[in-house]
Amino acid sequence: MKRVTVISPITGFLVSLALMSAANADTVEARCDIYPKGEDHASASLLCHFSQRQGHVYIARGDGVNYDLIPTGDAPGNYVDGTGKAAYRQSGLGKAGTIFRMATESVYVYWDASSLQQDLTSGDNPTAPFTTADYDATTILPCSQGQPDHDIKCPAGIRRGDHGSASIHIIAPDGTQRVLNFEGGNVTTPDGGDLTWGKQGDDWYIGIDYHEFYIVPDAAVTGG
Repeated sequence: MKRVTVISPITGFLVSLALMSAANADTVEARCDIYPKGEDHASASLLCHFSQRQGHVYIARGDGVNYDLIPTGDAPGNYVDGTGKAAYRQSGLGKAGTIFRMATESVYVYWDASSLQQDLTSGDNPTAPFTTADYDATTILPCSQGQPDHDIKCPAGIRRGDHGSASIHIIAPDGTQRVLNFEGGNVTTPDGGDLTWGKQGDDWYIGIDYHEFYIVPDAAVTGG
């Protein structure tokens, strides 16, 4: 998953102060809530690192997805991302944070990540049992059992290799662990079963035994 409507730039003295404090630090640990375009419910809430230098914004999400936003034009708050697509900064969170609108999703950046940090250390980690202490990244994948409606959230841990390869460990809908290996444009599993897969846009659609279904964003595989 990745990154419209012309958005007004951030206004207000308190918001400016918040952005300045983030800009003056090498990296600020924050909380990022991810909203797919057109949705009013976040698909994920995770720790992220925010940095800003001379208008250049870099956001590194805890699931391995990164945003590299380069200012463009004369109006503040207008950017292009790493793929050349337009991105915009928007007010709306007051002094609590700021919003970035990408091509396919919005990222709500909150400066206070303490509640999420407490969840991670208290055992309420939504990607448990996977943590970044053991994996390159963790994430939540849409999944389902019986029908390909992908209405369940499955925690996953990601180990990345060379040339865009990755091994993704997933807690399946039935509670067992499933491993999916991505390499050279192919998907395999060491766990057996009749594996089917295809790619639509930036997402891999994977089925096992026509009973177990997953959506894996390409960004989870490649980290970008």
